[in-house]
Amino acid sequence: MAGDEEKDTIVTDQPYAELDLRGVICPYNFVKTKLKLETMEQGQILSVLLDDGDPIQNVPRSVSNEGHSVLSQDRVEGSFRVLIRRREDE
Repeated sequence: MAGDEEKDTIVTDQPYAELDLRGVICPYNFVKTKLKLETMEQGQILSVLLDDGDPIQNVPRSVSNEGHSVLSQDRVEGSFRVLIRRREDE
């Protein structure tokens, strides 16, 4: 029974905030993502909704170049949900 209690404590990677950037063109979707990450604490997770095509190709690559970690990219109802952990090296 104690194993069931341990499973409840594993849920630690919940997003701190979410940005819905569907319909936002490049480079504005990256700029908005970067600005939001700058307001967050180190290690917090941001969930970003992006369109297919250039946004899902460019935003994850750009935030990685900034030192943040892309945790996942999942297709959600015709768009993508990207989870990004804010860098902890500042």
